[in-house]
Amino acid sequence: MTQSLSADLRGRVISAIEEGLSTRKAAGRFRIGIATAGRWYRRYRETGETVARKQGQPSGSKLDPHERFILGLIEETPDITLAEIAERLASAHGVRVVPSTVWMFLDKRGVTFKKRRRTPQNSSAPTSRRAAAPGSTVNSTLTPRS
Repeated sequence: MTQSLSADLRGRVISAIEEGLSTRKAAGRFRIGIATAGRWYRRYRETGETVARKQGQPSGSKLDPHERFILGLIEETPDITLAEIAERLASAHGVRVVPSTVWMFLDKRGVTFKKRRRTPQNSSAPTSRRAAAPGSTVNSTLTPRS
């Protein structure tokens, strides 16, 4: 992510526009984009702010206020799907989310649910390509011709 331009430059651009210079000419004088100069001045007029705001997405999730509800659903119905959680959130709280948002929310909290245990390792023969010795036919996909 790029750095924001200095507060000093912002102040000089806003002052120039306040003194009557057009947005286009102020942008040219200070070698910044026309849209940038306009956006800075518009924000100054609306809020009085001249400093850059924090960049990036805000931390947290829109599901944070509903954490107890979501975890309660999981305790109540251990095999509930992400789509069902999203539907229940929409009906109970009016929060519309996609299942991937629910997954990210649960992943951050370390909540997982595996429908079945991992298959135990095969003791008679390697079951993955990495485990087979080079040149062996254990994992060969070729079939002999008749």
